[in-house]
Amino acid sequence: MDIIYQFVYIFLHLDAKLAEILTTYGTLTYAILFLIIFVETGFIVMPLLPGDSLLFAAGALAAATGKLELTILIPLLITAALLGDNVNYFVGKFFSNYIKSREKILFFRREYLTQTEDFYAKHGGKTVIMARFVPIVRTIAPFVAGAGSMEYPRYILFCVAGAVLWVAGITIVGYQFGNIEIVKKNFEIVILGIIFVSVLPIIWQVLKSKLSASK
Repeated sequence: MDIIYQFVYIFLHLDAKLAEILTTYGTLTYAILFLIIFVETGFIVMPLLPGDSLLFAAGALAAATGKLELTILIPLLITAALLGDNVNYFVGKFFSNYIKSREKILFFRREYLTQTEDFYAKHGGKTVIMARFVPIVRTIAPFVAGAGSMEYPRYILFCVAGAVLWVAGITIVGYQFGNIEIVKKNFEIVILGIIFVSVLPIIWQVLKSKLSASK
């Protein structure tokens, strides 16, 4: 049980433990990063894995150690994000009719699908891009796009754009700040800060919904 607990802990806190993993596993770290990004974007039941903070950490370590190459890291993780999103999209499409025929499946309610479809209709494909930068939402959005009415040719266009902007953007920001001394000395605090900033949109939406309901 202790081994399982340690594995799960490291898996969920990979962003903060990435330096240790890089030292221990070397180039195998690329495969570990690929797996985490793929699972976080591809499995709707795994939305709590690190995403933004992991990309930042990978970029920062690439700058600080030279043991990770951006020319390998960025294309590899873009591919992982795209594969994950496509798996999620087609799983959603496969279960579309079943979801629409049920009021609730586990934590997923039919009304969530209706609300998200309305949001897609209002804001268009840019919703897929925006969802990339919001934890939990980026895991659910591809599933809902597949289960809803968004056709694949339209979806994949915005999916590719979102993956490129998300992976390249955050990894490069991490790379640019990775050699700053204050970042090196307070790396875990920086990671926690990124996580907090990432979830602010979710916190705002929850508060907004509660305020609207109380009126």
